[in-house]
This record gives sequence, structure tokens and C-alpha cells, in this order.
Amino acid sequence: MSYKLGLDVELQKLSLLSEGGYFIGLHIRYAAPLIQFSTYNQAWLDHYTEKAFALRDPTIAWGFSTEGACRWSEFIIPDTFGLFTEARKFGLNYGLSVSCGPVSSRTIASFARDDRDFTNSEIEEILLIIRRLHDKTEPPESLTKAQIQALRLIAAGDRHAAAAAKLKISESALKARLASARQRLFARTTAEALQRAKDYRLL
Repeated sequence: MSYKLGLDVELQKLSLLSEGGYFIGLHIRYAAPLIQFSTYNQAWLDHYTEKAFALRDPTIAWGFSTEGACRWSEFIIPDTFGLFTEARKFGLNYGLSVSCGPVSSRTIASFARDDRDFTNSEIEEILLIIRRLHDKTEPPESLTKAQIQALRLIAAGDRHAAAAAKLKISESALKARLASARQRLFARTTAEALQRAKDYRLL
């Protein structure tokens, strides 16, 4: 719970700094983020998906080519498909992208406003927050044997009582193992924990 609260506090700070919304992709591996957050309006997200902008987004290309922060108005990567022009139609008039972490596990985020560009101090604060989020969500290198056993039984379709019986532990002990696995994997649900454990190749 304290971990989730820590993330929520950071995300709330970003919402206050970026009233036009944001998208954060944490630890992008195999072309997809392990964790993502978005507060962009749904109309823009739908339009972005419909136009397949993810494949031609200059902010993503920039994010994989460098680390740091850059206002959209200062990008030198060509916007060949007019993403920024389209974004302005949805009120995303001014933007900022930030990037950090190794290329093998890169975090890339973009932020927007409709009224003015981001100030230097805002950019510094956003970059610090994103770096903290990147560090806080670093995927674990391993799970405990007990966590792996519990997750595998649930993945195989066992209910809590059956899984606990197979492990010769109480149902509350099984739930405690699952809860600790969720916390270690930054997951809200056991299903999400299972998927992340598979993505991280920990099962």
C-alpha cells in the first residue's frame, strides 16, 4: 500500500504540472512498457490509436535516441506524419517529452498544456519525478520460491483453498504470499502479477 501511495503522490504532482494530460511508459521492453499511465483525454487517445501514431510518433523516436527533456517546439526529429498538428486539434498545444534509463529498459513520457509552454523549472521537476518513478518501478530480478509456487498454482487454475492445500499452508498464508508477489511486481491484482512475472521471465 505504501508503494502504491508513493506512486500516486508522484502522479498527482505530474497532473498538476501537466493540465493537458500525460502519457508515461515505464521500462519499455520489446516495444511495450511494463507499466503505463495516461491522463490524456479519451478522444485524443482514440485518434492516436486510429492513426497508428505509436509507429510514427517523433516523441518515441526521440526518447529512444537520447535521455533528458525536450519541449515539442524544440524537437529536431521531423514530424513527418503531423502528430503535433493533430495533437493541437485536441488542445495539446504545448508539450514536453522526457526520457531516462538504459535503451533495454527505457522510460519515455510526454506531457501537454493548452495555455503555454513548460518553464525550465517545471521541466526540471518533471524530469526528477520521472526518474524517481523509473527507479521505483525497476523490475525485480527474482521472486522468492514461495511466491513462485503460489503464482504457479493460481496460474494453473487452482482456487485459493486448493492451492493452499497443495502447498500444505493455510489459505491466509497463501494470500500473504500472493500479496507479497503483487507488491514486488508492482501489480494491483494477482492476474496482473502473473502477467508481469511472465513478462519479466520470473516464472
